[in-house]
Amino acid sequence: MHFDILIKNAKVIDGSENPWMPREIGIKEGKIIKILPKLKSETADKVINAGGLITCPGFINMHSHSDMLLPFYNRMDTAIRQGITTEVVGMCGESLAPIPSEKVDVFKKLFAPPMGGELKITWDTFKSYLNEVSKMHVPCNLAFCVGFSTIRVAGGPGFENRSPTEKEMQTMKSLVAEAMEAGAFGMSTGLIYSPQVFAKTEEIIELAKVVAQYNGLYFSHIRGEGNTLIEAVKEFIEIVEKSGVAGGQIAHHKVADKRLWGMSKETLRLIEEANERGLSITYDQYPYNRGQSGLVSTLPPWTREGGPDKILERLKDPEIREKIKTDIFADQNKWESWIKAVGFEHVYISFLKNKNWKDVEGKNISEITKIKGKIDEWETYFKLLIDEKTDIPITIESIHEEDIRRIMKGRYHMVGTDANAFKHLPGFKIFHPRTYGTYPKILGKYVRDEGLLTMEEAIRKMTSFPAQRLGLRDRGLIREGYWADIVIFDPMTVRDNATFEDPHQFPSGIIDVIVNGVLVVENEKQKRKYPGKILKRTL
Repeated sequence: MHFDILIKNAKVIDGSENPWMPREIGIKEGKIIKILPKLKSETADKVINAGGLITCPGFINMHSHSDMLLPFYNRMDTAIRQGITTEVVGMCGESLAPIPSEKVDVFKKLFAPPMGGELKITWDTFKSYLNEVSKMHVPCNLAFCVGFSTIRVAGGPGFENRSPTEKEMQTMKSLVAEAMEAGAFGMSTGLIYSPQVFAKTEEIIELAKVVAQYNGLYFSHIRGEGNTLIEAVKEFIEIVEKSGVAGGQIAHHKVADKRLWGMSKETLRLIEEANERGLSITYDQYPYNRGQSGLVSTLPPWTREGGPDKILERLKDPEIREKIKTDIFADQNKWESWIKAVGFEHVYISFLKNKNWKDVEGKNISEITKIKGKIDEWETYFKLLIDEKTDIPITIESIHEEDIRRIMKGRYHMVGTDANAFKHLPGFKIFHPRTYGTYPKILGKYVRDEGLLTMEEAIRKMTSFPAQRLGLRDRGLIREGYWADIVIFDPMTVRDNATFEDPHQFPSGIIDVIVNGVLVVENEKQKRKYPGKILKRTL
C-alpha cells in the first residue's frame, strides 16, 4: 500500500491511557489506515522517522478564544506549535454569532479587535457564521459553542440589569435552537462578565433546556472563583441538573483568592458527588498561578449596567468613585472582587493603547502608582480605566500551586489554554504565557520533572477524554479509521519557554504536528498548510 504519510519508529501513546507501544502508522486521505509494529513493504509520499519519540493524538483545547481573532489572523501559531489540533471556541459566553442585522453596530463595538481595526460582520445567524468561517483557511479544527452574552445582547435584555420578558425569552430560545441546529456543541457562559452577571440562575436554566433538546453541553466560567466559589460551583451543578443538558464543563477551574487556598478539596468533592448521582460534570484547567481578564471586571456589577459608555460616565463622577471604593471592599459583596481578594499589587496590566501609559505595561497597579507618581492606587486605577475607555487586559496573581496540582490530578480534569491562538502581533507587548505554553508545561514540568501525572494520564486528559466529552467518535485516539490528528514530541526536551515577563516564546520539543493527515508543523517549524475543519455536534 502507498500512503500519503508513513510514521516509522514511533513510541505510540494512543490516548487511551494504555502504556506506549512501538508502532508504525500509515496515513492516507486524512485518515489513519494502518497501525502495525512494522510496515515493511509500504511506500509513502512522506516518511517521518519518529526516532523513538512519543507519537500521540493531537491535543484538544477545551477552552479557547481563538474565534475572536480568526477574522484578522488565521495562522493559529501558538496553538498548533503546542500540538493543539482542535480548538473549542465560543467560550465565556462570547461567540461571534448570532448577530441580527439591527445589532451589527453594537457588536462591532463589543468585539473591536485589540490591535485596532474593525470586525467586518457579513453574517447574521449561527449557520451563516459557520459558513463564513468554513471559507477561512485554518490549520486547526474548530468546534463552536454559542455564547450566552451574545444571545442576551442579540435577543434579550442586553446590558439591562433585569430578567427577560416572555417575548425576549422566546427570542433568545429560538436563537439558541438555531445555533444548536447549525452544529454548535453547546452554550457557554461567563457569569462574572457584563451583561451575563445580571442574569439569574433561572434565565440560564431556561436557555440550557434548549441546549438539552439537542444533546448539547453547558460550558461555564462560573459566577465566582474566589469568595463565592462554592456557591458558584453549586449553581453550575444546579443548571446542569435542572436543564437536563448532556453534561457540564467548568471552565479553567481554579481557586482565585489567597484567603481560600486549599478550597479545591471542597470543589472537587462537589464535582465527585454530582457525578456519583448521575450527572456528568467535568472541568478544564491551565497550569499557571495567574488568571487573565479585563480591568473593567474588577468593578462592582452595578457600575457595568448599560455597557461601556455608561461605565465611563460613572467613573468620571467623584461621588460614584467613592461608592466604588466602598463596594469593592464591602464584606457583604457577592461578586468576584479580585482587588479585595489579592490587592492592587497582584493585578498586572497586560496591554495599553494610550501612549502615556505604554511604559508601564506588565507592571502591577502598585508599581505603576509609584512610577507615575500618583497619590494612591485608586487614582491610578480610575485614571487607567478612563484613559483606556475601560478596555484593559490584565493578569491576576491569585492561584496557589497546591490547588493547581490537586485540580490537575483530579479524575474529571482536562486541559484548556483560555487564550487566543496568535503570536506577537504588532501593538502587543505583554500577555499571558498560557497562550504559548499550556500543553508543553504540563508535559515537561508536571509529567517529566515532577511526576504528578504519568505521560499516559496526561495525554488522555489532552486527547481522548475531551473527544469523549465532545462526542467526537473519530478523533482523540490513534486508531485505524480515525482522522489523522497526530503530535510527535520529545519527552526529554518538551517544555514551555513563555513567562509572564516575556510571554511571546514558542515551546520546545513539539517536533511534528499533523492535522487531518496534513503535516502542518515539521521539525518545530510551521508550514503554510491549512487543513483544519469545522466540526459539528451530532446527536
